[in-house]
Amino acid sequence: MIHMIPDSDNKNALDEAWLDSVCDDLGAEDRQQLEKAVDWVMQNMAGQVLATGEPALGHAAGVVRILSLLQVDATTMVSGLIAARPSKQEAASEKNYKNDIINQFGLEVFNLVQGSRELVKIGEVARNAGAAGNQENASSANQQEMLRKMLLAMATDLRIVLVRLASRLQTLRWFAETKKPCPAAISIETRDVYAPLANRLGIWQIKWEMEDLSFRFLEPEVYKDIARKLESRRVERESHVAATVKDIRDSLQEMGIKADVAGRAKHIYSIYNKMRNKKLEFDQLYDLQALRIIVDTERDCYTALSLVHAKWTPVMDEYDDYIAHPKPNGYRSLHTVVMGDDGRAFEVQIRTQPMHQFAEYGMAAHWRYKEAGVKGGQVAASSLYDRQVSWMRQLLSWRKEVGIAEKEEKKSIEENGADQAGLERKKAELKKTGEQLEQMKEEERHERIYVLTPQARVIELAEGSTPVDFAYHLHTDLGHRCRGAKVDGQMVALNTKLKTGQTVEVIAAKSGGPSRDWLNSQLGYLASPRARAKVRLWFNAIELQKRITNGQEQVEKELQRLGKTAVNQEQLAEKLGFARADDLYVAVAKDEFSLRAIASAFAEPVAEAGSEDKITVARQTNTGHTGKSGVLVVGVDSLMTQLARCCHPAPPDAIEGFVTRGRGVSIHRQDCTSFAVLKHKNPERVIDVAWGNTEAAVYPVNIAVHAQDRNGLLRDISETFSKLKLKVVGVNTQSKRSLAHMHFTIEIQNGEQLSRALQALLEVPGVMSASRC
Repeated sequence: MIHMIPDSDNKNALDEAWLDSVCDDLGAEDRQQLEKAVDWVMQNMAGQVLATGEPALGHAAGVVRILSLLQVDATTMVSGLIAARPSKQEAASEKNYKNDIINQFGLEVFNLVQGSRELVKIGEVARNAGAAGNQENASSANQQEMLRKMLLAMATDLRIVLVRLASRLQTLRWFAETKKPCPAAISIETRDVYAPLANRLGIWQIKWEMEDLSFRFLEPEVYKDIARKLESRRVERESHVAATVKDIRDSLQEMGIKADVAGRAKHIYSIYNKMRNKKLEFDQLYDLQALRIIVDTERDCYTALSLVHAKWTPVMDEYDDYIAHPKPNGYRSLHTVVMGDDGRAFEVQIRTQPMHQFAEYGMAAHWRYKEAGVKGGQVAASSLYDRQVSWMRQLLSWRKEVGIAEKEEKKSIEENGADQAGLERKKAELKKTGEQLEQMKEEERHERIYVLTPQARVIELAEGSTPVDFAYHLHTDLGHRCRGAKVDGQMVALNTKLKTGQTVEVIAAKSGGPSRDWLNSQLGYLASPRARAKVRLWFNAIELQKRITNGQEQVEKELQRLGKTAVNQEQLAEKLGFARADDLYVAVAKDEFSLRAIASAFAEPVAEAGSEDKITVARQTNTGHTGKSGVLVVGVDSLMTQLARCCHPAPPDAIEGFVTRGRGVSIHRQDCTSFAVLKHKNPERVIDVAWGNTEAAVYPVNIAVHAQDRNGLLRDISETFSKLKLKVVGVNTQSKRSLAHMHFTIEIQNGEQLSRALQALLEVPGVMSASRC
């Protein structure tokens, strides 16, 4: 239901004087377009009131007035007018509204309006979540950062962000002018989300006014106290800064130094923040007013510094030379504080244009350390987000340059002294710059998406993510139990691609696991390598458990057949050369270990008739004959040997033997972890062994390969083994985060073959490492 107010309350909101003021930089055609939009909003929004209580027409007029100061185009102003229309309308009215805007103003205006309304909707969802008791989610620093990212990601056009910032500033101004209490949720959201966004885009005027107004509503007593201590009003302070700027600019010009001088009077919220963060008293602040001087060369920087120190008395303890000694993040500039003629201290920053560009758009960007907190740590922002903020700021700067160029062209033509060729050349350069920025924007926009939980928590996902990816991001167990999903309250298929700004709710079973279909890339259930790896791990764990169960059943049946049902199976596994019973079960299930060998563990060796537990091996100088394994056992003649499956020893590995009960000597590599466990438990069973005649034997070895995942990788590696005439007897591969982790078991005769194989694998495209495991 739309609230109405008398038309008399809005009759002067969009009058001729207002139109003249906002159309100062527009041409005749653009003015006609804006006049047409004014007529439309007068017919469709007269008497309507926004949810805050502000008259819709008054809000629209204020938004366009703010946008005009940003030197935006007529299309943005028209969008700002129309976007002020209250969003809660009847369905039929909304449909007519959409068609009417497209027919009268075009699809571009409609897209800007819809984008702005989407940002409004996201803000309402976040505020409602806070009001419903989820304030922790809504107010955490990480969530504020994620919400800012989502707002930028949803803004397919920079102008949408500008319209939204202008709308929020106008809302705060209305509360201030009418002296009505501003809801705390709006003030907090403005301070924590919109003001930092304006700061990062370099729209300082909107940024400081948003912060001051929010601070005024949230901490009225503290705000008034600081305002009283400033002694003079903001207008007076800014006029003083303007006079100082002119003085410095004129003096530098007399010295032949080309300089861009700008100044500002520090706003109240910034003063409060500095006092709080640095624990300073009001009279300890030296930068209530500040100037920035941008010159051409480093030499000019120091010349300008000398001029400043000659005109005013410097506060030497406040001088910093970041040109000679840059900050760790690369920031370079001269900082000094001087005492003005009126006894007031003010700060001066001096730098070159490249230094300024780096400070504004590079890794030393002002917003980074301003939002990093008291300790100056880095804020959590992805490189993509940094680039997005950078091109948005450059795009905004470019739009201002275009506006200035058009004004210069208009003025030159009026004075009949225009250099037409020069103007056309400058316009062509600006057009090329704009095209490059637009291309950069399109290339980098679609990499991440931002969606909401039902509690308004913002979640960052890769583009193309589905509800299943969303569930695994929240919790692995939730992902396993995911059976359905709602997006913006509507049931959707689990392979639906999510979009930025959507609210996702997972429908989960009480128990269960993932579907194997989720691993089928053609079905599109999973876009995240991390989620895909979690599904694979689940199935690998299930498969391992099945093998353990199957192997255990086979072992127990064999023990039952032998009449040894009371045997401790952990001890049995140790006798058979395994570190744990589960390893024995897996080997049996994979047919890597014969059940017949179990019977030998219960056979009584002749040499041990007098002692069952203690085994003593005579250390003699003679060596036994070479067995099938090609191993000589020192001091024992014709003792049966077998190669351990846990480490796959092969010549020329350093090896040791372990005497088992009934199965002879198990041969291990000296660095085998299973052997280390056996040696610690039964050191008396360790025996010296050495390689004998190994010419006729082959030995299985395990090789681990790590490579960039790509099509044809497994084929290329298999061809490499084939060229070397090496037999592959086992393969296990898995992919994780675009990396392939592959394990091969191959048969070799000696270490030289192994070295050649590893060297050949490293030459396969994409392979990062290949090693024995």
